[in-house]
Amino acid sequence: MKLFKLYSCCFRFWPLVAIFLLSLVFFWKFFFQGLLPVPADTIVGMYHPWREVVWDGLTAGVPFKNFLITDSVRQQLPWRKLVIDALHQGQWPAWNPYAMTGLPLAANLQSAPLYIFNFLFFIFEFPTAWSILIWLQPLLAAVFMYLFLQEKKLSQPASLLGAISFAFSGFFIAWLEWGTVLHAALWLPLILLSIEKILSHLIKPKFLIWALIFIFSLVQSFFAGHLQVFFYVFLFSFGYLFYRVTPLGSAAHTARGVTQHAVPLQKLFLFMLLYSCFIILTLPQWRGTWQLIGQSARQIDQADWTKPGWFVPWRHLGQFFAPDFFGNPTTLNYWGEWNYAEMVGFVGVIPLFLALWAIAKGKAKFFTLSGLVVLSFALPTPWAKLIYQGQIPFLSTSQPTRLLFLVDFCLVILAAYGLEEFFKKPSWKILRPVTFYATLWLVVLLGRDPSLAIAQRNLILPTGMALIFVALVIAKKIKFIIHNSKFLILSVLLALTVFDLFRFGWKFEPFVNKSWLFPTTKTIEFLQKDQDIFRIMATDSRLTPPNFAGWYGLQDIAGYDPLYLQRFGELAAAMERDEPNIQPPLGFNRIVTPKNWDSPLVNLLNVKYFLSLTNLNSPDLELVFREGETRVYQNKAVFPRAFLVYDYRVAASKQEAIELTMQTDLEKTVILEESPGGAGASLVLALAEPGEVEITDYQANEVRLVTDSQQPGILVLTDAFYPGWQASADGQTVVIYRADYHFRAVVVPEGKHEIVYRYSQL
Repeated sequence: MKLFKLYSCCFRFWPLVAIFLLSLVFFWKFFFQGLLPVPADTIVGMYHPWREVVWDGLTAGVPFKNFLITDSVRQQLPWRKLVIDALHQGQWPAWNPYAMTGLPLAANLQSAPLYIFNFLFFIFEFPTAWSILIWLQPLLAAVFMYLFLQEKKLSQPASLLGAISFAFSGFFIAWLEWGTVLHAALWLPLILLSIEKILSHLIKPKFLIWALIFIFSLVQSFFAGHLQVFFYVFLFSFGYLFYRVTPLGSAAHTARGVTQHAVPLQKLFLFMLLYSCFIILTLPQWRGTWQLIGQSARQIDQADWTKPGWFVPWRHLGQFFAPDFFGNPTTLNYWGEWNYAEMVGFVGVIPLFLALWAIAKGKAKFFTLSGLVVLSFALPTPWAKLIYQGQIPFLSTSQPTRLLFLVDFCLVILAAYGLEEFFKKPSWKILRPVTFYATLWLVVLLGRDPSLAIAQRNLILPTGMALIFVALVIAKKIKFIIHNSKFLILSVLLALTVFDLFRFGWKFEPFVNKSWLFPTTKTIEFLQKDQDIFRIMATDSRLTPPNFAGWYGLQDIAGYDPLYLQRFGELAAAMERDEPNIQPPLGFNRIVTPKNWDSPLVNLLNVKYFLSLTNLNSPDLELVFREGETRVYQNKAVFPRAFLVYDYRVAASKQEAIELTMQTDLEKTVILEESPGGAGASLVLALAEPGEVEITDYQANEVRLVTDSQQPGILVLTDAFYPGWQASADGQTVVIYRADYHFRAVVVPEGKHEIVYRYSQL
């Protein structure tokens, strides 16, 4: 009896074991060689001052595999490091002082401070924890998809095929090393499974368990750190719920023997309660994030949606059949529109055949219709363009190519249904997609574009996979394979799919030496030795990319964030233009990298050191360090981070504020946008000898200063003005004024006083 139970257990769970083992195989370089699934080779191979160092004996420089996916080391890794460091210190990671004069950190959803798997960083060192976080993405996605397909009464092999195709699809491979996008996406099948379970256990004890799983999955998809993908998860799951509680969806499941216990309105009301729980649990994060969106330049400094590549071009549908038809960034021969990662919807050659077969057979109509509708909004169709022409909030600032996530999701489910149909009664019609490959071959053989030589080479393997599938169909159709043919064909189909997707994934993903993840150089050590509070500025895009400095505890005036503060962006634009011009577009589009080192505003911004690859000539600059081609200049005219002034001017508008900021001697006069004396009054200041200001403690969420002045004055702190900051003087709350267009100021009385700034997101 025990042996029988063991056999039954193994038979029941072998697909989950297979998924686990396959995930280990895909990440074998991490588990068995200690290499990190992080594009850290771009850190030491693309950017100075790291390029000045010989790493691991590579005297010609470190070859980097994939330049396209540097965002994970320019955004996600530095942000998560700041979050984890703060949590380790028992602090809430509310504020990021290391980029662009400061901006919210926890309110930036991509920092993912509340995501469940952050617990890994309290068990393992950061590089290992991050790598496990990356590994969990395809593993959990496959497990959740498998369980969902099993709930849909599909066979184990069909469910396994769908799970593998989902976890290693084009969208998952393209975004694998970001660590946020896929964590937001992977919860979708579990959410749909929860919906199914809740609807089938409405009057049973298991209802509460699945209700909690539903809420938990939705909450974690939100906390995972990518609002756009979560929005897609939310809309799709709600659409599926609506379908399931309508008579059409209910009838389909009643036919499968699932008893329905409530009418549609009652079911919807029940789920509205569950959605309300989700909103309540995530409300603090929503509040901070929406406030940040409102303060950001998101609406005025976006990419041009009319440019090629904003939508998936029609011709790029060919990447569903051959992912590298237009080349690949890892081989430096990509010739398609804009960004390879935004265009690849590949799910495997065999799964695509099976998905198209399921569509032809009329199976899984909800996923067929949903996939087609979603794809139509990813393509440059007239109705897709209406969203951007109408400037619909949030939607009009999001690139629609990422809808390929939902397209792939629907395709892999259809592929699972297609495999079921394949073994019921195969038809020659299943081979119709071969005509698409024939069409692609006609294009590459008859076309005149020289780049088609790349397409021709990259079309060979997918075509070979298609021909093998044709052979299997023929064998199945004419019963050429007699003994145990179903098992053999299934094994071949699954093995070919794994080979197809793993080859595709391994080609794209770098696994790198742990020592390459933000190593220290002599230039960085030189800057870290200065215990003063200051900022740095790189004068070349090949130097210290935005957000890198924060990893080392250094503050940079540059930054890379889709939600950078609008006021800072406008100030940086005026600085770059060398005139008080703050009209959009600002010219940055997420990546704010001022390069005008000769602007007087850099002194106000507390830029003490300039990093350059060329000589900078100015009487205010002194070359104080050099490492290879990287030069470090000290700015002798830099303003301190905090200083006292005894004169002010009040600007009546934002435009006047930037004009006065660029025309005034800011060491003596501060530009405010409201009178510091309160409504109907004004503060009278007397000229005095400059008082003393000492920053006694500078933390991310709190700054303590001591002022000593013979007369009342205004204390200017050149950190970003932002709602949520509060100030006190000797324990008494004081008003913070927006100063010099973007910074903070408070009125301080004569004498010696302690001024404290504190930030709270709530």
